[in-house]
Amino acid sequence: MIRALPVGKLNSNLLSGLIKKCYRKDKSIVVPPKIGEDAAVIRQGDKYLVLSTDPITLTKGEIGHFAVLINANDIVAMGGKPRWFLTANLLPEGKTTKNDVENLFKNVAAICRQLDITWVGGHIEITSGLKKPIVIGEMIGTVEKNKITPSSNGRIGDDLLLVKGIAIEGTSIIAREKEKYLRKKFPPSFLRKAKNFFLAPGISIVKEALLANSSVKIHAMHDPTEGGISTGIREIAQASGKGVLIFSDRIKIYPETKILCQEFGLNPWGLIASGSLLISLSPKETPKLLQVFQKKKIPVVVIGRIKPEDFGYKIEVNGKIKELPKFKVDEITKIY
Repeated sequence: MIRALPVGKLNSNLLSGLIKKCYRKDKSIVVPPKIGEDAAVIRQGDKYLVLSTDPITLTKGEIGHFAVLINANDIVAMGGKPRWFLTANLLPEGKTTKNDVENLFKNVAAICRQLDITWVGGHIEITSGLKKPIVIGEMIGTVEKNKITPSSNGRIGDDLLLVKGIAIEGTSIIAREKEKYLRKKFPPSFLRKAKNFFLAPGISIVKEALLANSSVKIHAMHDPTEGGISTGIREIAQASGKGVLIFSDRIKIYPETKILCQEFGLNPWGLIASGSLLISLSPKETPKLLQVFQKKKIPVVVIGRIKPEDFGYKIEVNGKIKELPKFKVDEITKIY
């Protein structure tokens, strides 16, 4: 009997094999497809384009907002500036109203205006068989040659920094998807704050990534998403062909995140993590970047160090070195 694949990202070994079989080399491609890379970079004459695509599948509330920001995050994590956006909007049959469509368009347009992005096209349809809407975004940006920061450029001895806390997107999704249940157990103020995590602390890393890349020499950046911070750390190390050591006590977990994860039996390390940013850079550059972020009151901390590949993916917990947690599927799937 052929076994169906589980929900979530494809197994990295399977995906890596498929990329090797299907990718056709092209001299204009500067950053090709690879496990852990947030986007592709293509040379066009003396200019460089950054391209990325991501779907929004785990939430139906504010889906247009999420679609723009998640795709913009991929562009800035590669060192670029988001410029043009397209969407493929698949809306469920028998549930979608004219008001729903108008709100989706208003939502996308508003965030694009806010980030100086032009929404240039896409596709929209009512689709049979869907339980909730799916919005697939594609973002195109520009980047200077000396500012490209692929996930695969982490170097041995680099500091690994974490901007903001973890599981920001996951916290907002839980509060939104389980709002009816949570109303019975928590005060309105708690639920309102958790629902609005997509705004504050915020799932956007555009400001933070652009600030970092304009302030110091960055080797690599990565935007952890599905699979949580633990998966994101593994991805940046794997893409770079390196190992990593993480200090668990330095990882910021918000009180609301802890409470909701405890309520549903979730591990925040494996909970969808948009809103966090991983930065790999020389320890010589770290003090300056920390100072720049502290002046802007942006939370940032050194959470680990890039190691040789044979070190593996490790975490220090209470003075003991253990294997960094690995998640086959995102913890958010447990709430459905």
